[in-house]
Amino acid sequence: MNGTSVMEDLALWGPQACNPPPILSLVDAEQYCRRLACSHYENFPVVTWFLPRSLRQHFYNVYAYCRWADDLGDETGEPATSLMLLNWWRTELDRCYAGTATHPVLLALQTTIDRFSIPREHFMDLISAFEQDQTVQEYDSLPQLLDYCTRSANPVGRIILYLGECHDAQHAALSDSICTGLQLANFWQDVARDFEIGRIYLPREIRRQFGYSDAEMQTRRTTPEFQNMLQHLTGIARELLQQGQPLVGKMPGRLSMDIALFIRGGLLILDAIERVDYRVWEVRPKVKKSQLALAAMKAWCRWP
Repeated sequence: MNGTSVMEDLALWGPQACNPPPILSLVDAEQYCRRLACSHYENFPVVTWFLPRSLRQHFYNVYAYCRWADDLGDETGEPATSLMLLNWWRTELDRCYAGTATHPVLLALQTTIDRFSIPREHFMDLISAFEQDQTVQEYDSLPQLLDYCTRSANPVGRIILYLGECHDAQHAALSDSICTGLQLANFWQDVARDFEIGRIYLPREIRRQFGYSDAEMQTRRTTPEFQNMLQHLTGIARELLQQGQPLVGKMPGRLSMDIALFIRGGLLILDAIERVDYRVWEVRPKVKKSQLALAAMKAWCRWP
């Protein structure tokens, strides 16, 4: 297990592994999740030093599950293969909830699920979203895209609420707002990247509303209409992130600082898009580590 590449580890732990390794100990499984979580992050880390030590391994376990599901959907290069593997991952999740997991990620996740009584539906929703990615490459309207976010992003926030032992309807609504805002910010940051793999998250209705033609999109043209459209869309994401802000004061202990940092990270992505004048076809906006460090310092200073 190299702990860095899901596709490489698939040969060892996937459904077609010729000589599956023996069942790992829980310690080894947790170490694998930890390595996987620490091997890659872009806009902000999975676990910060704000997070209580007692929760860190559980965050690693949840991240590892999401990383495997995401990569099974995005990294195979073949929708049919991805659908087959995602169905296999669903079966592995069933084994996890039955207490018979052997895959290192599900073996570790089983302890998290048992400790915090996390409903199966949240993990299932993520698989459903990644399956949708294999058959839906473009969205007609913003409501359709937001519906996708209810399964591709919002379950992660709800799982975090369970980890913080503070899940209720009010907190879930605020968390959904933050997670959808973060997802949209990532979409607008990655317009060019997503287009390269055949996915378009700029809704047709919005493109028509702002006068950005299909021909212009196919040639990746940055026009005033495109810039106005992206300004409008980043405004929607910003509003969602700000609407979720009250959750920071409702989260227990230092977990509130992590939520504040997630929100700030999303806003920094949107600021970066604005700084490049919405020319995301030509340059991918990035959040500098120094900006994230400053946001972390501010979160720390505001914590009572």
